[in-house]
Amino acid sequence: MHQEYKPQAERQTACGLPKITALIFAVAAGLSVANIYFAQPLLDSIAQDFGISPAVIGLVITLTQIGYGIGLIFIVPLGDIVDRRRLIVGQGILSAVALVFVATARTEAVLFTGMAAIGLLAVVVQVLVAFAATMATPTERGKAVGMVTSGVVTGILGARFIAGLLADWGGWRAVYMASAVLTLVMVGALMRVLPRQVSPSSGDSYLATLKSVPSLFLRDQILLVRGIFALLIFAAFSTFWTALVLPLSAPPFSYSHTQIGLIGLVGMAGAFAATGAGRFVDRGFGQWTTGFSLILLLLSWGLIALLPLSITALLIGVVLLDVAVQAVHVTNQSIIFDLYPAARSRLVGGYMVFYSTGSAGGAIASTAIYASAGWSGVSMLGAAFSASALLVWVFTRGRLSKARPNP
Repeated sequence: MHQEYKPQAERQTACGLPKITALIFAVAAGLSVANIYFAQPLLDSIAQDFGISPAVIGLVITLTQIGYGIGLIFIVPLGDIVDRRRLIVGQGILSAVALVFVATARTEAVLFTGMAAIGLLAVVVQVLVAFAATMATPTERGKAVGMVTSGVVTGILGARFIAGLLADWGGWRAVYMASAVLTLVMVGALMRVLPRQVSPSSGDSYLATLKSVPSLFLRDQILLVRGIFALLIFAAFSTFWTALVLPLSAPPFSYSHTQIGLIGLVGMAGAFAATGAGRFVDRGFGQWTTGFSLILLLLSWGLIALLPLSITALLIGVVLLDVAVQAVHVTNQSIIFDLYPAARSRLVGGYMVFYSTGSAGGAIASTAIYASAGWSGVSMLGAAFSASALLVWVFTRGRLSKARPNP
């Protein structure tokens, strides 16, 4: 089979990404993204500690996500115009400070401000992904992106479970204090493996860099379609994980938060799919990896819909869903990073805006649908998002597989 996608020549020399460096990147990315999700199983404890009503405590999640969105737009693009090493280390240190603020907060104002700062600084994940893509050789870029993404998947799905365990042991504040200590350890490890002199890949001004993000996606069909894939697959992903707690915490299951968290650990199979998908992209099979994964994603909802009848079917569906989503996610990033080597931070920042939009839309829609149509309605919604993504792939595959990046 011939290679369907051939990346443009590198604009800067890649010296290769050592395995130990890739592993440290993956661990750092996982810890950073976990900081966003720690609060979800802790909302009740935080609300009781501060005397905050259930209607208001949701601001903890909202402000964290708002901070993350602002960081994607205004911080991640900096990776193209400043020393990435300093940017990563600086974000890590400030993240540790924000975590300590939250762990020691005595007023709602400090709590909410700290949560927003945690979200803002967690975008170091995207800087790490772009840096890994830049350091890797062209023939191993997909594998490198996949490995770092596997850390992200582990952080997202493991955060709820770990937070619950730590909170049972030492209260919700112990979760954030422990993360602050681990974040400082992570910064120390990164300082040892990151290149000491990293020249910016672009000479653009900060304002010009920000302005270029939407124009890149609007004028390049490959970027736009990959962004649409991200929006739809993460809408499906968020539809499932947001609504799952509702039927499982109610009779006849009545599962505890820890038991529900264990299902998240099953979904970590997606972490292994991330690296595998990257290898297929390196061999030139990005389009076919995307199509096969989207078919799996659609099929997963047939098993997920059987939740009232079979937990086993649900677990198999979870594995398929997470494997499919992460495979497409890694393929998307691997392909777009090859298009514009000097703009990788901007590309990942813009791409993740599609990701965040899809995640937010899926979360809002799934809870509303569950209230009116139950789990079958949630399953139909997830299947609709998945089918839409597959249709986009069917109608664009032939044209985009022949497309070449702009010079």
